[in-house]
Amino acid sequence: MTPLAIVLMVLVVLLVLALPFTWNAAIAQKTKSDAEKIGTAEEKARSIIDDAIKTAESKKRESLLEVKEQSLAAKNEVDREIKERRAEISKQERRIQSKEDTLDRKTDAMERREQEYTAKEAELNKRLKQVDEMEAKEVAELERISGMTSDEAREFLLKSVQDDVKIDVAKMYRELVEQAKDDADKKAKEIVVNSIQRCAVDHVAESTISVVQLPSDEMKGRIIGREGRNIRTIETMTGVDLIIDDTPEAVVLSGFDPIRREIARIALEKLIVDGRIHPARIEEMVEKARREVESQIREAGEQAAFEVGVHNLHPELIKLLGRMKFRTSYGQNALKHSIEVAELTGLMAGECGCDVRLAKRAGLLHDIGKSIDHEVEGSHIQIGADLCRKYKENAVVINSVESHHGDTEPESLIACLVQAADAISAARPGARRETLDTYTNRLKQLEDIAGSFKGVDKTFAIQAGREVRVMVIPEQVNDANMVLLARDISKQIEAELEYPGQIKVNVIRESRVVDYAK
Repeated sequence: MTPLAIVLMVLVVLLVLALPFTWNAAIAQKTKSDAEKIGTAEEKARSIIDDAIKTAESKKRESLLEVKEQSLAAKNEVDREIKERRAEISKQERRIQSKEDTLDRKTDAMERREQEYTAKEAELNKRLKQVDEMEAKEVAELERISGMTSDEAREFLLKSVQDDVKIDVAKMYRELVEQAKDDADKKAKEIVVNSIQRCAVDHVAESTISVVQLPSDEMKGRIIGREGRNIRTIETMTGVDLIIDDTPEAVVLSGFDPIRREIARIALEKLIVDGRIHPARIEEMVEKARREVESQIREAGEQAAFEVGVHNLHPELIKLLGRMKFRTSYGQNALKHSIEVAELTGLMAGECGCDVRLAKRAGLLHDIGKSIDHEVEGSHIQIGADLCRKYKENAVVINSVESHHGDTEPESLIACLVQAADAISAARPGARRETLDTYTNRLKQLEDIAGSFKGVDKTFAIQAGREVRVMVIPEQVNDANMVLLARDISKQIEAELEYPGQIKVNVIRESRVVDYAK
């Protein structure tokens, strides 16, 4: 508040205070006493006004003094900040100057080093030149002493080394030839021993076909289906060729794989009994037949173990034994052969005083690798040994499996007995025949070649090997690639197989969309 405002306020207050006195004086008819009072009031008013003026001036001086003090404090603060900033700038300048000095020293040191390196390089070039001159002089002196030029000396050395190498190569070649002959004899024996082929029974017709009896010839049309869709589904799902001809009330199933043929036979018989023959029902019945065949395989393995008297076999080994019911070697059933070997080994072990149970176990499992030798790479000996190790069989059993064809040395008398029993079982009159060896091997190779290409799901050799049916994965092989795939398979078959006539490569791509109404 300014001094003038204070004075005005005091005047207003005095006027307000003086107003009642003036009013009373008028009412009292301006008596003398009132006049005195008025005079006193005026004097007081003047006194109050003087005091107010003095107070205002005092306040003004105080305000001015306070403003000056604040200005002085602000000035001092600014001066202090300026000093601090100047000190910081000076510190940074000193630091920069120090870095510049250090950089100058390093630059000088680098220049000195560069000069030293330049001098050393010149000295080195000079010495290299001297070395070249000395080498040239030495070569010239050597040529003078030997009477040959450097090219002639080089040719002489190469010729002498070449003669020595020829002698060493001849020795190595002779050793390799001898080793190759030994290996060839051993490999030939191994191939002969491991040439395991499959056939079902004694005659070719019976070993590659199965016959399903029909209630009437009308059933043939239902099996074929509209535009042949039913018969195509059966052949696709089982990999077996259905032959429907003029044979009354009969359908022939043709295929070299007895397991596939058995699945197709069971499925077809179930379809005939059920009467509903369409693609969806065919797939259902094929799946049921596959489960039924798997059950038969398990039961066959259990029966074989029980018949021989071998107990506590791993369930997977029992299942693999059952698969051997459908595996043949030169016309001899693999499961019956294993049972026979187990019995013979047990008899001989009893005569020799060995563990009869362990001997029977080794004899029963000696060909266990044949159950999956078409699915796993390697010989049935190695596969069988690996299976026995996997399922924690006795070391004697493992060695018997590995050595029963002489690939490794037998480490026990039981292993030797298994060798002898295997030879006896295979060599007895009527045990084996080789009618279908080449045929079944070609069909297996045909399926393997077609199945080796990318995008192939299933392969089936049908029509006695005159056709291979290739099922592809629709997501991996499109319609355009099917043509290239068929051509590539044909070329590889031509390159790797020997066969009479021609082989039809039938590539099939099928897309399905399934949904359910709920």
